[in-house]
Amino acid sequence: MTRVAVIGAGSIGLAIAWRAAHAGAAVVVHDPAPGSGASRVAAGMIAPATETHYGEQALAPLMAASADAWPAFAADLEQATGLDVGFCDVPTLVVGLDDADRAEVEHQADLYRATDRTVDTLTPRAARQTEPLLSHRVRGGLLAPGDRAVDPRVVHKALIIAAEHAGVQFHTAPVTDTTALDADQTVIAGGCGSAALEPWRLSVRPVRGVVLRLRAEGQAVPRTTVRGFVKGHPIYIVTRSDGEIVIGATSDERGFDTRTATAGAVHDLLRHAIELVPEIAEYHLDEVSVGFRPATPDNLPLLGRLDARTIAATGHYRNGIALIPATATAVAALIAGEDPDALRPFDPHRFTPGRTVKESHQ
Repeated sequence: MTRVAVIGAGSIGLAIAWRAAHAGAAVVVHDPAPGSGASRVAAGMIAPATETHYGEQALAPLMAASADAWPAFAADLEQATGLDVGFCDVPTLVVGLDDADRAEVEHQADLYRATDRTVDTLTPRAARQTEPLLSHRVRGGLLAPGDRAVDPRVVHKALIIAAEHAGVQFHTAPVTDTTALDADQTVIAGGCGSAALEPWRLSVRPVRGVVLRLRAEGQAVPRTTVRGFVKGHPIYIVTRSDGEIVIGATSDERGFDTRTATAGAVHDLLRHAIELVPEIAEYHLDEVSVGFRPATPDNLPLLGRLDARTIAATGHYRNGIALIPATATAVAALIAGEDPDALRPFDPHRFTPGRTVKESHQ
């Protein structure tokens, strides 16, 4: 029986552990505080088209494969735990508030369409027909009808239960050196904490973000996921089936600054959201969260072998929830001795001068 150590009990690490245990491995997850990372503050959008950004086109095939795998993954997770993870089909509406913002949306249109996903151009009137709560100032936009969403906090809870049912063990002692673990295969899935692990010191940095959670009590709520540009500032508005509305997210690089959000950050998120969807002013503010996205120098994840017994599965930046199924499948293949071609763009050695995965195995 293969002994697998997974460092990190975020949703990525737990999904890997669950799948590995089901494949017959003896799995131990190491994390002093499961769920304390990016999984806690994620919005849960599964949007292979509208999450595409310039310079990150290599991620599109993996995003598409993961989006296609999510329905079966969610069904398996719900069957294993009895929890409703909030998986649903919900279109994404990308809009601009003024002419300059509309130009930004149009600039992104060709990039979105290059993903081979359906993306429709909408006039201002058609945009408001699609989402009646939109401000009349919105200058039209794009509709991605095939997008989906889940509730990341419930997904994380379900993954812990599913992993435990599959026989996964949990250790809360901190890990600083991967070579000290008694395992045949070690998976580094520690998010931002991956950078501190010896001997690899992976190129992952924290990108701090503020996310708001509001609640509608009797008020109308958006029936789409609204992504918008407000005077050049990107924002998203995600509606849950229970009336929770998630608004995000700021982005700044100040290391692990764990202090609470500034009043200015909260003010800007609320102001921009209300300018797009005025009804938001009537919702109740339930929570202000600060989280850290694990980013790499090129904003692509680190997925692949570091050496014959160590696998990297970290650096998912904005797309950790969306990439759960694809990452778990890819790592399961690596543990089984396979070498998936789909992981070539995400070689974890690509930031190490003069070193390649092939050389690391010698």
